[in-house]
Amino acid sequence: MKEKLQAFLNTSISAAPLISFRLIFGALMVFSTIRFMYLGWIEEHYFEPLFHFKYWGFEWVEPLSLVGLYFVHFLMIISALGVMFCSGVLFRIATILLFLTFTYTELIDLTYYLNHYYFVSLICFLLIFSPSDISPFKIISEQKVKRSTILILKIQITILYFYAGIAKINYDWLIEALPLKIWLPAHDNIPLIGSIFSWEFTPYLFSWIGMLFDTFIILFLINKKTRLWAYIAVIVFHTLNGLLFQIGVFPLVMIGIVPIFFSDKWHERFIHFILPINRKKKFITKKTNNGLVNIIFTFFLVFQIVFPWRYLLYSGDLFWTEEGYRFSWRVMLMEKAGTAFFYVKDTKTGREGIVNNSEFLNRHQEKQMAMQPDMILQYAHFLADYYAEKGVYQPEVRAEVYVTLNARPSKLLIDPSVNLVEESDSFKEKSWIKDY
Repeated sequence: MKEKLQAFLNTSISAAPLISFRLIFGALMVFSTIRFMYLGWIEEHYFEPLFHFKYWGFEWVEPLSLVGLYFVHFLMIISALGVMFCSGVLFRIATILLFLTFTYTELIDLTYYLNHYYFVSLICFLLIFSPSDISPFKIISEQKVKRSTILILKIQITILYFYAGIAKINYDWLIEALPLKIWLPAHDNIPLIGSIFSWEFTPYLFSWIGMLFDTFIILFLINKKTRLWAYIAVIVFHTLNGLLFQIGVFPLVMIGIVPIFFSDKWHERFIHFILPINRKKKFITKKTNNGLVNIIFTFFLVFQIVFPWRYLLYSGDLFWTEEGYRFSWRVMLMEKAGTAFFYVKDTKTGREGIVNNSEFLNRHQEKQMAMQPDMILQYAHFLADYYAEKGVYQPEVRAEVYVTLNARPSKLLIDPSVNLVEESDSFKEKSWIKDY
């Protein structure tokens, strides 16, 4: 069995799908990075805030100077171009730099976490281990790669869709049509199709379609007979998401990379169309030992399959506590908002005052913090350090946080009597989060 699996993974197949994937993915990275810079988000997200929320274990990641941040983004653009057009050592350097630069920017501030940023980091990581000797400037039909290098990308896309689909199989999404019942009526002013969003049954229809699409779309992409219709559905689905929700370039990314499921001949025609140049140079496939790469891919795959289920280790309601929520492909499943009041107490004098959060956080940071317990804890520790430097003696910090989930009446998220300075963040269950 092991020998058959290794033979299957190491079988040489056409490199065309991987070459076109690199071209499309690299182009999307160039576009999204330029867009990010043009919109002024480097300053707004990374440079202007006084405080940045950290991912657990990555507290050491800090933003560079403004010049340094722009340099990182320019380096990201150059690296993405390298992924598109380079081969050999230059390609390997480009993939490593793209992974490091993009992941670094995402680690700067937790409040900007999105599933698709995580997805992009994973794709950048996988490209590091893809063959460096293939090129769009060589004869496409003669270039071969091991099956595993393309298969792992297909599996990662499958995990994203399938996990997003089964996450939608819950009472609020399918029976109550929440949060779409809240979101869709706000878009009734969209030309031509806007009126349908005010219809009573539309949120229910969209909820069920969304679940079925995410859960089963890969099956239809794999099948040659249904592939074209499935891709049309991908275009319609993600275009509609892009129009309705603020999710950046993610719809374009998915529309761009899903064709990796298309036939080798389709990819050859696509590459010849976008790069119509003379390819006289013959390509000789190099025989390489992919044993180590297959081991890395296996561990990567096991992690991606298992890690999203870690929420089962916690007893609380997932949407309420968000313990195990991130990195599990739960895409736009809830409407959640909170209001947080922080109180700092001087333990020597007993005097206590309320914090003006806008002194330290921008609007986006405050919005995200006010409904996520680990961010509330981080902010409390920051306030303790800040006011200790201002002369407050061994400050205690409490938080009174009211949160509404899917438009239900707001409730206390955490125990307002707990001194958060005495609590520490970890993968352990947070006892100070109140039951939903």
